[in-house]
Amino acid sequence: MAGWTRHEGRAVHLPQDNVDTDQLIPARFMSTPRVQGYGNFLLHDMRRDAAGMLRPDFPLNGVEPASILIAGRNFGTGSSREAAVYALVDAGFRAVIAPGFGDIFAANAVNNGLLPARLEGREITALADALGGGDARVSIDLGNCEIHAAGQVFAFELDEMWREKLIRGWDDIDLTLQHGAQIRTYRERRVADMAWLLPDD
Repeated sequence: MAGWTRHEGRAVHLPQDNVDTDQLIPARFMSTPRVQGYGNFLLHDMRRDAAGMLRPDFPLNGVEPASILIAGRNFGTGSSREAAVYALVDAGFRAVIAPGFGDIFAANAVNNGLLPARLEGREITALADALGGGDARVSIDLGNCEIHAAGQVFAFELDEMWREKLIRGWDDIDLTLQHGAQIRTYRERRVADMAWLLPDD
């Protein structure tokens, strides 16, 4: 997974609270192999009408693809399905900006290179207003935890380890491997001190 420090892209505002993981990707699509991509399933039942056609009035259905989603409160709550993050990533999103996230969703997002940037509700409103109620270019500076839009700067909160993982392109396994020397040292000491725990050859 490639890390990143700066990203600039089209932002789209989805002014809806409590978008959960079952809305992000309905369970009936999760048997699809990931190699086929989950992008078309993102918010499937919200984006499409009863005939399965994309609704032209839905914010994510613009002509130009968006890579930054501005969302409402409690984004990504519900079940722990990592497929909800896959759907966002496969649809081209690099960041979601919201007042709050489901804990498991946020951790899954970071492990897949997707930034969960938290702003207060009033800041979300100001950011959406800065976009003029429509689509606009937004720049994200991950190094300084800043969002730049229409001449305004919004500072967001992010766990320091999550920030490092996003910048370096690490998931949890990559992070663990950074401590390989300490793990080997502990294992060797454990074997030496408690050899009786090991099975006989």
